[in-house]
Amino acid sequence: MATLKSIKGFKVQTLASDTAASQVSTGAWSSGGTMNTDRWGNAGAGIQTSGLSINGQNPDSTNIVEEYNGTSWTEIAETNNSRSFGVGVGANAEAVLHFTGWGPPTTATNELWNGSAWTETTDLNTARYKACGAGITTAAICIAGTSSSPPDSNRLTVVEVWDGSSWTEVAEVNTGGGDAASAGTSTDSIKAGTSNGPGTQVETWDGSSWTETTELNTGRYYVRGSGPSGLTDTLVFGGQTPGGAQAITEKWDGSSWTEVADMATARGAAASTNTTSTSAWIAGGTNNGGTSGDTAVTEEFTAPSTFSKINLGQVYYNSGSNAFKVTAQSIPAGTWSSGGSVNTAREGGCGFGSLTAGVAAGGFDPSPSAVSVEHYNGSSWTAQSNIPQTTIRGGATGTQTAGIIYGMGHAPSGGSRGDSFSYDGTNWTAIAELNDPRNNGASSGGLQTSALYAGGTPPTTQSVEIWNGTSWTEVNDLNQSRYSCVGGGTTTSAVVAGGYGGSPTTNPSQSETWNGTSWTETSELNTGRAFLTGGGNDSTQVILFGGGPAPGTYNKTEFWNGSSWTELNDMTSPSETSFGTTQGAGLNTYRASGRISGAVSAVTEEWTAPAANQTITVS
Repeated sequence: MATLKSIKGFKVQTLASDTAASQVSTGAWSSGGTMNTDRWGNAGAGIQTSGLSINGQNPDSTNIVEEYNGTSWTEIAETNNSRSFGVGVGANAEAVLHFTGWGPPTTATNELWNGSAWTETTDLNTARYKACGAGITTAAICIAGTSSSPPDSNRLTVVEVWDGSSWTEVAEVNTGGGDAASAGTSTDSIKAGTSNGPGTQVETWDGSSWTETTELNTGRYYVRGSGPSGLTDTLVFGGQTPGGAQAITEKWDGSSWTEVADMATARGAAASTNTTSTSAWIAGGTNNGGTSGDTAVTEEFTAPSTFSKINLGQVYYNSGSNAFKVTAQSIPAGTWSSGGSVNTAREGGCGFGSLTAGVAAGGFDPSPSAVSVEHYNGSSWTAQSNIPQTTIRGGATGTQTAGIIYGMGHAPSGGSRGDSFSYDGTNWTAIAELNDPRNNGASSGGLQTSALYAGGTPPTTQSVEIWNGTSWTEVNDLNQSRYSCVGGGTTTSAVVAGGYGGSPTTNPSQSETWNGTSWTETSELNTGRAFLTGGGNDSTQVILFGGGPAPGTYNKTEFWNGSSWTELNDMTSPSETSFGTTQGAGLNTYRASGRISGAVSAVTEEWTAPAANQTITVS
């Protein structure tokens, strides 16, 4: 079978027609009844035909409560304590728990609604607002939040569970802060998005511990969530980014996030259901962070109980055409498009992460002193905590919240080219150094616990080392010493290509493949060059781009399919040096900043390869 090299082991599905290549599920939003009072920061609970919108701001804190019957909203009894940015949980409008919020000040207040009146019950242990939560009136969870007044600087990691009579502190989340989405139960829940960091962070709760998992495609805060299980079945929608309010909806299936139909009205900090992923609602919210633009609009999400989704590499049977098929990326059809510009233009920095959750660190700015770090969310860059020391053309792998950089280059007094640092999305921590201190090498691996670093300078070397999460180990050398080269793949299946070696620029077209034990020289690049950027999934799927300094090479893009290099669409803006990533990103990547025609530019370009359905043929 000729097209199965990317199969990931998913169960074969039977479908009457080809799935959409973009993995779109079939749910959609429609208009619902308008609330009587527009507001934001309101809490929500219940289901699509029996829900509550509780309190909020308009423009100050209000204790207006409205009940929804699936068609219209009716004002009912007010809460005892007026507050906004609280949490609501409940199976329907007749049984709701409403806790925490901003009065001001922050509060630990907990009130129970029985269908006719609000009764104050046992307070939480920690006062807070902008928390998230899930569950019902007899078994709920309150997650994180902030304990200070604006600008929300005191981000909490504390989590409490309600058993119907009292609150008990349990294991804390890894990333604190508020404005996140949650769904599920007190023993099976999720925390997605936040105002702390890039907003892509996701953690799941199994009743005893929190686990960081696959990030949202679009980071945001003031986001809302609904679903029966945080571990396997959640819908996340709306929210705010630095670019404005969002209408984005994403579906969680326990392993990946899929974008589904957008809402008609972009908004954040609204009331919503939290118990279902197939018949949710959202009401109220704000379209610009609350300074104005409050809304009373309600939308309802309806979808089949089972989402039919095909992932890249998954085989399915098309009963209409009587054929087995597989969904794969069409690499030759990939194109470059404009992205958001970096805040600090530089060349020769480190890049890791993904197209929608990337990291740029260090570089020339324009002298070899840049320590700035920025995060990318797929549309804009945001400044983060600086790296501990300068790094020029160093190596990097991992994700936006779990990465490493190594091979510093131009290290200041007291530092070393062999220095390595791990990154958790906020903090940098020194880890074991390279055995052969150098920069300008080629990185592969894609994980914080698994990386390969090949070649580098000074002096020009053949050295190769592998990182196992604790230490660096030297393995078999490259066949040719080289620097300013590029790598892609894993620690057992990788490619290194381009770069300089010898006196002074011997064979910048040469490439080598790694099988976990040894290196083999293979087909050459179509356009030899150094200072290029790229990466890939394994030794059969690598993309590289940019580089120089020979005239006309800066915008070239080439793809390695395991046997040969093919030239693809050129970049719009040529770049001699840049930072970017494809490690573990499915060959969708970015090229950010870099030197263009002798000057350092802030330009970002994004490479995307579309999904395509292929018929499996027997050979």
